[in-house]
Amino acid sequence: MDINNIVSLIKDDLVQVEADLKKNLSCDVSLISRVGEYVLMSGGKRLRPVLLLLSSGLCGYSGNRHIPLASVMEFIHTATLLHDDVVDNAVIRRGNTSANSLWGNEASVLIGDYMYAKSFSVMIEDGDIRILNLLSRATTRMAEGEVLQLVKANDIEATEEDYINIITMKSAVLFSASCQTGAILANVPKEEEKALSSFGINLGIAFQLIDDSLDYTSQNEGFGKAIGADLQEGKMTLPLIQMLKKAESSERKEVIRLMENEKDIKDADLKRVIELINKYHGIEYTISRAEGYIREAKKDLEIFRDSVHRQALLTLCDFVLNRET
Repeated sequence: MDINNIVSLIKDDLVQVEADLKKNLSCDVSLISRVGEYVLMSGGKRLRPVLLLLSSGLCGYSGNRHIPLASVMEFIHTATLLHDDVVDNAVIRRGNTSANSLWGNEASVLIGDYMYAKSFSVMIEDGDIRILNLLSRATTRMAEGEVLQLVKANDIEATEEDYINIITMKSAVLFSASCQTGAILANVPKEEEKALSSFGINLGIAFQLIDDSLDYTSQNEGFGKAIGADLQEGKMTLPLIQMLKKAESSERKEVIRLMENEKDIKDADLKRVIELINKYHGIEYTISRAEGYIREAKKDLEIFRDSVHRQALLTLCDFVLNRET
């Protein structure tokens, strides 16, 4: 099975999810629809909806509640992107001009707030307190992750443990909630629900590890953000943390000086940081850590009998590990 087989397996559901996304953006305030559609339709991978659809299929769910709930996952994710770009002063998102660059920070923050509010409105309409509790906890942890990342910005003493905590809260918890929601819909035994929750955490951490590696290595125009953006935004990602841990004192001081002026990092400065990251195998180390989390994710699926949905989730693991955008 490859990624095209995954899309084919759930293509009818994905069509309904896209229609639901547009429906939930329809309101009397035209700016909400305009900005929301611009961000939602700008080439996102829809990984979180895909995880919910595949997980519900894996667990044998046969109703139609998975469609609006899959839309909720993408709405929550999109809200975080809108807020992230304001915090980071980003000018590019998914290869396009960011919403905050086009419409301003105020509009981006408020429309992100709208998407959060709309998400919880849809969840209340669904009426399952288990899912509402799950996503309430998930969004709270995501906000905590955002704040922790802000606290740790440019912190040269940040550890790998700090970093894993940040990406778990900021990114992986929504992967986990997407998978666990599929299990809740199907009312599977707690052991299977727990396995899917763990699968989502492991997959989400691996996804972010690869994403943070690509920030220093990608040559693909489809990557969707400027190379070295994390460094300019003061983000202490694992390739940088590993390099600082292994670098000689003089090299470490050199990088620290650059980071103190991160808003004005020149191409030559970025090239030097990448040179040092490569010297101390920061990318290889980060990818090896991602491989470890992918192995754990695949183990999480061993509790389930073999099926096309299980094979699709295993394929998705390989896609996350080998992606270039």
